[in-house]
Amino acid sequence: MKRLITILICSAALWGQQPAPATPLTVEAIFAEGGLAGRAPETFKWSPDGSRLSYVQRDDAGERGELMYLDSATGKAAVLVSREKLAGLAPPARQLKDDRERERRSRYSVASYHWAPDSQHLLFDSSGQLWYFSLATGTAVQATSSPDPSGDPKFSPDGRRIAYVRKHNLYVRRLDKDRERQLTHDQDDAVLNGEVDWVYAEELDVRSNYFWSPSGNHIAFLQMNETPVPSYPITDFIPTHPTVDFQKYPKAGDPNPAVRLGVVETATGKSLKWITLPPQARERDDAGTRPREAQDLYIPRFGWVRDGLLWAQVLNRAQDRLDLYFVDVASGRSQLMLSEKSDAWVEVNDNFRILRSGDRFLWSSWRDGHTHLYLYRFQEGNPPTPGATLEKQLTRGDFEVFGVQAVDEDAGIVYFIANEGDARERHLYSVKLDGSDFRRVSREPGTHSANFSPDARHYVDNYSALLTPPQLSFCATGGACQKFWEARSLAAYDLIAPKFVDFKAEDGTVLHGLLLLPPERPMFKSCLDCPSVGWPLLLNPYGGPGVQTVRNAWGGATFLFHQMLAREGIALLQVDNRGMGARGQKFTAALRRNFGEVELKDQLTALDQALAAYPALDPRRVGFWGWSYGGYMTLNAMTHSDRFVAGVAVAPVTDWRDYDSIYTERYMGLPQENAEGYKNSSPVNSAANLRGRVLIVHGTSDDNVHMQNTMQMVQALVAAGKPFDLALYPRKTHGIAGAVARTHLFTRIQKHFEQNLLNAPRAESH
Repeated sequence: MKRLITILICSAALWGQQPAPATPLTVEAIFAEGGLAGRAPETFKWSPDGSRLSYVQRDDAGERGELMYLDSATGKAAVLVSREKLAGLAPPARQLKDDRERERRSRYSVASYHWAPDSQHLLFDSSGQLWYFSLATGTAVQATSSPDPSGDPKFSPDGRRIAYVRKHNLYVRRLDKDRERQLTHDQDDAVLNGEVDWVYAEELDVRSNYFWSPSGNHIAFLQMNETPVPSYPITDFIPTHPTVDFQKYPKAGDPNPAVRLGVVETATGKSLKWITLPPQARERDDAGTRPREAQDLYIPRFGWVRDGLLWAQVLNRAQDRLDLYFVDVASGRSQLMLSEKSDAWVEVNDNFRILRSGDRFLWSSWRDGHTHLYLYRFQEGNPPTPGATLEKQLTRGDFEVFGVQAVDEDAGIVYFIANEGDARERHLYSVKLDGSDFRRVSREPGTHSANFSPDARHYVDNYSALLTPPQLSFCATGGACQKFWEARSLAAYDLIAPKFVDFKAEDGTVLHGLLLLPPERPMFKSCLDCPSVGWPLLLNPYGGPGVQTVRNAWGGATFLFHQMLAREGIALLQVDNRGMGARGQKFTAALRRNFGEVELKDQLTALDQALAAYPALDPRRVGFWGWSYGGYMTLNAMTHSDRFVAGVAVAPVTDWRDYDSIYTERYMGLPQENAEGYKNSSPVNSAANLRGRVLIVHGTSDDNVHMQNTMQMVQALVAAGKPFDLALYPRKTHGIAGAVARTHLFTRIQKHFEQNLLNAPRAESH
């Protein structure tokens, strides 16, 4: 009795000292427009003279926005174009047509405005109409008025003309005259001139397919012929009479768009010249008159070395060889300057830079096992002498370089983002062009990205950490940083600090994980001596190549959703398995030609080690959920293991023959050459082995992972007599975007795990 009284007294004293309870987290608040942290500035662009950094600041709803700028001399913010004037550039009758177009602009960062070379004018892209805006007068002149939208506008180098793409053709317009010139004249909707198709944008990160020459006398462009590419029907089921939009989409093993480079004069639109890049095979169309490039190659990057000299990268279909060519436009002669090969695959990136000297360039490669920067020199000429000479490897070590941010050639310094020292962090670094003076520039532990001015004297630092929502600072290179925007404080929510945890794969590889445990239970229980039933555990991996989820970075709305589940008593574990990104070639290439096996093996290994290290976790109540590749991982786990009692698969790939050619073949090879690998990697073929209760979610207008994947999985589950839950979101694409849809979806996910994981009868222990 005395012992019990002592416990009661101590407990009462401790309870009296407890801080005020945290503000509740709700799905509605987390996924409201703007979110709990607020809407960050977007679309950062430097004026060409480096005097101003502009950005769009919208309200929480994302509708009303104004164009702001930071003065590089003072770091002070001010309004560049008011929201009232911006609203006047958007005629109500020309809104974005649907969720697919909105997501495309968001997903691929399609800019809504562009600086003129004189830094005194702007070009606005308002729902496909272009407006030329004078900062001096605060007035805009409509530059295009066609009923068909004009996209991807670019100023000529002298700023007197603009180019754009309309109805798959290139146009040029003089700004001082109300006249446009059509440069290409294809009438076939399957032929794209200077326009980017879906698969190049999604899988090769191509954002534009045409470029002005330095003098402005020519435009180089990529022509894509989608005639042989199969179409996929995206159906809108909401009208009484459904409509169908056919999307050109090459699936694994399908014909790709045929591509070729062209150069056209901008003054006349004549003298169109097609460039041959060996070893491209040539073929002729049915009429036998029009040469067309073979389909089994990609041209992911190209541009101008100088007037009259092009550079182009050519990637083979197997994606294990990337060739760099320099091409003399006048003669059409091309020279191979560099060939990058890999036993796995070659990563395409934007680190290639021609230096101002005109005879050197930067290149990145993971040839030594990690992605690093290299400096090459070449002999000038038209075209240059074949073969560039390696001058210096600028970075080396057990870390990854993610991207070149700027080159200060006057100071001889390259700035880049890397994860040296800790694979879970990303920092801004610098190194000199002679390979010396490697140093970290960013300060705070966590994740940084940078946006540099053209002269590399200033930059914006975008910083976040696990419990620190994004902060934006204006920095002088080599000097101080001044914060100009930060997310709303979330201190009232008393967020739970996740734990970084490491596990060992079967081959000894370290696997980084992130564990979020529910808060400690109250000291008072109904029975002081009763053993705990343990916390259910929910795994949430991405699992696929090129992505890293376990980072010292802010996790956004999904992280807050996990915080909400943890408060309900569900522990969360994220593990980056072999096959994912940011850890070097060997780590990433572990899944080559066999999706699913090594990823699941690592997740199960980490699960066992977590359960052993944290006895408060209940091994009989384990769940699994993910989106996209994570959705595939969920179905793969629940059809290849009996460890999971509940799962949610959002927008999952269920048969890898259904996914696009570039992504799937990069890792799996062609289906014709790896039929067994495709079969074993696709959950649709193991549906009869499903264990646990699964919820499958898909947007009916998903143009990335088609709803066909879910329909095929449903058919297989029905045939196998397996119960499942299904949620479809009409007109929604891969992201199932919007506050209403997201609130509905995540409420459904919450209820699914409350019912089937938190409050479910416990399965047998393993």
